[in-house]
Amino acid sequence: MSASPSRPSCSGWTALRADVPASVVVFLVAVPLSLGIALASGAPIMAGLVAAVVGGVVAGLLGGSPLQVTGPAAGLTVVVAELVARFGWQMTCVITVGAGLLQIGFGFLGIGRYAAAIPPAVVHGMLAGIGISIALAQLHVVLGGRPEAGPWQNAAALPGRIAALHPAALAVGVVTIVLVVAWPKLAGALRCVPGPLVAIVAATLLALAWPQVPRVDLPGGLLDAIAFPLLPQGDWAALAGGMLTVALIASVESLLSAVAVDRLHTGPRTKVDRELLGQGAANTMSGMLGGLPVTGVIVRSSANVAAGARTRLSAVLHGVWIAVFALLLAGLVEMIPLAALAGLLVVVGAKLVDRADIRAARDHGELVVYVGTVVGVLALNLLEGVGIGLALAGLLVLRRAVRAQVRTEHSVDGCGGWWPKGC
Repeated sequence: MSASPSRPSCSGWTALRADVPASVVVFLVAVPLSLGIALASGAPIMAGLVAAVVGGVVAGLLGGSPLQVTGPAAGLTVVVAELVARFGWQMTCVITVGAGLLQIGFGFLGIGRYAAAIPPAVVHGMLAGIGISIALAQLHVVLGGRPEAGPWQNAAALPGRIAALHPAALAVGVVTIVLVVAWPKLAGALRCVPGPLVAIVAATLLALAWPQVPRVDLPGGLLDAIAFPLLPQGDWAALAGGMLTVALIASVESLLSAVAVDRLHTGPRTKVDRELLGQGAANTMSGMLGGLPVTGVIVRSSANVAAGARTRLSAVLHGVWIAVFALLLAGLVEMIPLAALAGLLVVVGAKLVDRADIRAARDHGELVVYVGTVVGVLALNLLEGVGIGLALAGLLVLRRAVRAQVRTEHSVDGCGGWWPKGC
């Protein structure tokens, strides 16, 4: 996408007239995605909206990327699901708080600049592994069942699930998937309306014909969802490992997203260390209020730029609109079928496996790094998969260094002597 001619540095009514409509567009994109990511993470559904509000307001005010939008992200779904299954939700909130504090430390230490040293094939392989895991798990929900414990179990159980599918849930899920994929191509003048919102509304209306289709279950509103962290009683080493994992992944994903957003506009560039401070503050606050971990999210951020946002006010306002929605219209959320959110997540997961990333890895001779990272994430876990990818990247660099050949060329100078070329 070419850079937008608008400049984020403008101020006054010009910025306000651009930022308010853009914030509404991002709000409409963020609500269904936040709910779906909470569902896939095994967290309380409203934890996704809590995180979206905090991410928008706190990171929007404090972060170093003027047009990046922060919220719960698919890249952390697998990690959070593992943490919830192992420690429970309240302890996961403690891990989120700790991860945020680590990110603040990263920002003060100036570590952000080193994120660029991570090979792109490792990052893209990690995201692809996450995407495959999400899609495999949510396919079970689209078919009317429940996901299994891991990606291999989900893949093995898929034939049996297909044989015992729930027709109503399948219809709702398929309608969601088709609309999310086709809307940008078929909508024409209506393209300004976010495809995920159209899909969720259409699927919800369709599901009215089948009262038995499982729907979102909310124990209360946004204020009732606020759950303070539970102080741990032990297993500090495992908790510290979880904090470090979340902090590293959230930091890398946020900085990669910020770099991508910088390419979409011509305004001020991202200040990476300030961005880490803002992301850390948002994660600390989100964990303290019972929300999911947050990162900078390219889907919302690109929607923000495309909608004409000029300043960080757009990201902040989108968080305000989500808070108003969750406080006043929580009843609407309970009408949404789980299969519709699952269908949305199947598309989100599939998009994380980007063919352009695979071609780039192949063209740079790093396909083995990409594939190794994907397999490691699926077969083991996220952190070990990334470790395998980094190890393969290191071996590839060593192999190239060993096989490199040095060639010296000489030429005759004007005095008749032999000197190295160019001297």
